[in-house]
Amino acid sequence: MADYHGIIFAYSAAPEMGELVRERTSASVPFCARYRLIDFSLSSLRNAGIRNAGVIMQRDYQSLMDHCASGKAWDMTRKNGGLKLLPPFGLPEYHSGDYVGTMEALNAVSTYIEDIKEDNVILMQGNLCANIDLEAAIACHEQSGAAITAICSPKAQGGVRYRYILNEDGNSSNRLLLNQTEKGEGIASLEAYILSKELLLSMMKTKQQTNVYRFHAEALFEYLNNGGKLNIYVHNGFAAFITTKGEYFKAATDILAPENRRSVFPGDRPVRTSGLEGVSSYYGAEAKSRNCLVADNCIIEGEIENCILHSGVRIAKGAKLKNCVLFRGTEVGENSELECVVADKFVKFAPGTALKGSPKLPLVIPKGAEI
Repeated sequence: MADYHGIIFAYSAAPEMGELVRERTSASVPFCARYRLIDFSLSSLRNAGIRNAGVIMQRDYQSLMDHCASGKAWDMTRKNGGLKLLPPFGLPEYHSGDYVGTMEALNAVSTYIEDIKEDNVILMQGNLCANIDLEAAIACHEQSGAAITAICSPKAQGGVRYRYILNEDGNSSNRLLLNQTEKGEGIASLEAYILSKELLLSMMKTKQQTNVYRFHAEALFEYLNNGGKLNIYVHNGFAAFITTKGEYFKAATDILAPENRRSVFPGDRPVRTSGLEGVSSYYGAEAKSRNCLVADNCIIEGEIENCILHSGVRIAKGAKLKNCVLFRGTEVGENSELECVVADKFVKFAPGTALKGSPKLPLVIPKGAEI
C-alpha cells in the first residue's frame, strides 16, 4: 500500500501494569513466548504492504528501541522512510509531564507527520494484541468514500474505552460512547483509524490552538457532533487491550485456546518479531507439558500446564507450574510449585518455593528478583 503510512502509539505505560512496566512501556512488554505487544501492530502494517511507519514514544523507551531497532524484522529498513522511532522532539507549548492524550502525542511529532509523503495515515495502538487484516480494512475504507474509518471489534477484551453505535446500515456510525467497559451497547473501538493526512493535520492544528489533548473525547467527539460520519470496519478475530496485570494474564492465557491462536497467528498474516533465536528446548525424561507455549533454549525437567515460557527458562526436577507466564531467563528450583504467576526476566525461584496467585490477580515478580 504505497499511499498509506502507519503511526503507532507506544508512549504510555499504564500504572495498573505494575512491575511489568517498571522499565518499559506497555508496547514492549514480552508476550506469547517470543513476541512483544508492538509486534502485532507492526506486523499488521507489514502484512498490508505498508513499510513506512512511525512509533510515538515518550519515556522508558530503551527496551522498545532495542526491540524495534532499524525495523529489519518487519522489512521496514529503508534509506528513505521505513520504521522511525519518534521521541518527543517537538513538544507543544502547553505540554507538561506525560502526554494527556493522543492529540498531544501527535502534536509532539507534528513535524514528522507534516513530512509524511503518503496521503493517508493509519493510527494504531502499541498495546493491542490483534492480527488485523489491514488490507481488507483499507479496501473497506476506500469503497465507503468516508473521511475516517474506525476499526472495531464485537468481542474485544480488556481496556475498551470507546464504543460506536452503528447506524441502520450497520457499516457506519455518528455516535461515540465514552468511558465504556468491554461489555455494553454498540461495538468496541480498537482505537485504530484510517484517515487522510490532510484531515489529521487539520484536526491536530485546530486542537493545538484550543489546547485540546484527546483524540476521542474531544477531537473525534466534536467531529461527530458536527455531523461527521465514520465508516466502520469490523475485525472479527481475537483482540485484547493490555492495560492491567489482570488483562495481560488473561490475554496471555487465552492465546492457549486453539481458536484464539489461529486468529492471532493465521498462516497468511504472520506475526514478525526481532526476538532472540537459540537452540531447541530440552525436555527431561520426567518432564510433562500440557497445553503450553514454549520458546527456544528452555530446559524443562518438571511439570508445566497451561504455561507460557519465553526463551532460556529453566524448570528443575520436581517443579510443578500451572497457569504461569515466565519471561526470558527465569529459573525455577526443584520441587517448587507456582500457580498464576508472571515472572519478569531473569527471576530465580529457590528450591521448594510455593506461590499461588489468581487469574484476576496474578502474582507478578519484578525483573531480576530472587525468591
